[in-house]
Amino acid sequence: MTRTMKAWIDKVLKAPTGNLFIQLIRYGFVGGVAFLVDYSTLILFTEVFGLHYLLSATIAFTLGLITNYLLSVSWVFNKRTVSDWRTEFLIFTIIGIIGLGLNNLIMFLCTDKALIHYSVSKIIATVIVFFWNFLARKAILFKEHSK
Repeated sequence: MTRTMKAWIDKVLKAPTGNLFIQLIRYGFVGGVAFLVDYSTLILFTEVFGLHYLLSATIAFTLGLITNYLLSVSWVFNKRTVSDWRTEFLIFTIIGIIGLGLNNLIMFLCTDKALIHYSVSKIIATVIVFFWNFLARKAILFKEHSK
């Protein structure tokens, strides 16, 4: 591995950054981890425990939200608009609840109306909600302050 490549990887993976592109890459990784928690919980609760897919989706989304918050504040965003973590988590959650509403609406439309399997509907919903969550959280909670 070249020194330049190693420096770029270190910058993307380790150093605190306000760079939007690097934050988007990191948020994509965090979103992937949160998605694995979310998606595996959805399948587990629906297929193994027999819960309705929308109830399973709500539980799974909540677990994914918590995973996303913990990783986002510790690794993705180094500038925080809100100093109290409880208030920050509340706002993060409100953005997530809006995302959950979008998630469930998209899943319902895709599954019940377009007759797409719920597991595929979840992937479609996840892609759309990913951008909502990133942009809303960046704009409201983790924006750069003007100097």
